[in-house]
Amino acid sequence: MTPEQQLELIKRGTEEIIQESELLAKLKEGRPLRVKAGFDPTAPDLHLGHTVLINKLRTFQDLGHEVIFLIGDFTGMIGDPTGKNVTRKPLTQEQVKENAKSYQAQVFKILDPQKTRVVFNSEWMGQKSAADLIQLAAQYTVTRMLERDDFAKRYANQQPIAIHEFLYPLLQGYDSVALNADVELGGTDQKFNLLMGRTLQGRHGQTAQICLTLPILEGLDGVQKMSKSLGNYIGVNDAPGEMYQKLLSMPDSLIPRYFELLSFRPMSEVNEFLQQITDGRNPQDIKKIFAEEIITRFHSAEAAANAHKGAGNSLKHGEIPDDVPEVIVKLEAGVTDLPISAVLNRAGLVKNAAGAKDVLSRGVVFVDGQAVGIDFRLKLAESRVIQAGKKAIARVVLQN
Repeated sequence: MTPEQQLELIKRGTEEIIQESELLAKLKEGRPLRVKAGFDPTAPDLHLGHTVLINKLRTFQDLGHEVIFLIGDFTGMIGDPTGKNVTRKPLTQEQVKENAKSYQAQVFKILDPQKTRVVFNSEWMGQKSAADLIQLAAQYTVTRMLERDDFAKRYANQQPIAIHEFLYPLLQGYDSVALNADVELGGTDQKFNLLMGRTLQGRHGQTAQICLTLPILEGLDGVQKMSKSLGNYIGVNDAPGEMYQKLLSMPDSLIPRYFELLSFRPMSEVNEFLQQITDGRNPQDIKKIFAEEIITRFHSAEAAANAHKGAGNSLKHGEIPDDVPEVIVKLEAGVTDLPISAVLNRAGLVKNAAGAKDVLSRGVVFVDGQAVGIDFRLKLAESRVIQAGKKAIARVVLQN
């Protein structure tokens, strides 16, 4: 594969490459690049949002480059202040070690363990003396640190910033020096820390690393970032049936984004799927193809084939069974949509208008697995799986 072809694969789904021309030049050297990504082991349970970056590491791995999976056990005892408006409580050494073990078990569902170099930054940071840390701190100014968005906001709001928090980006940057990294990956919120690596490498006589940032993945609500605390996540350790149910419940608008960032299918194939949806294919069919790939990755092909059975028909969770009866609702001429209350009634999913009002008020109406309220309207020719309460379910299509 030519360096240009490698670059195209690497660019898929990336937010920014600093600098793209430098990355192409490194690829043209024809040697395995040292590709680093650091993980602060503060939360042992990964979700699909975390895997966006890990997937990119796998791409580098498949292209023959050296992937360095850095577990920040030393920096984890400081706590990354990125995006925080309060000082984070440092982890104990025991907590860091336990979380690191959990990280590796989940990450190796994506990365090839035989081709992954796992390192802990305590290997070099633990050897540093107080004088070494003071010398490192002298590499950057308080003024430059306060340019960072989260620090700037806290300073402006007169919220405390502990001195040790200023050390975090410096220590992360020094990791790149210790590893002589060619490329470092991180989320868009890590850009400041990644650039610190470039700065420190230059001051230590090394060639500055390429900084590659990846977007923050939206959760199943399609709005906020995927987060366990927000409940809009799909966990790497979720059961196959739960994964299936969650993936089929995502808004249709997320299909292109999830395929680009989470699938290993070629973009030509992805674009073909998207065109099929444009041409009238049911989006749920494409979601099932996507769900099969994801469940196979984290469980097995057999688990993926049977995941729909595990999803069951517990409608209170918005789960969608495999065999759903289809109901066609005829609309009067000129009518192009119906409110959900009328759809429920006319599709026979409730006994009467009062029944529709009841299930809507209790929040147990789901459209393609997503809870909807009284304002939802179904459009002409749309095909949607609609659930009302614990037992009533049908694929409803509006026709003239």
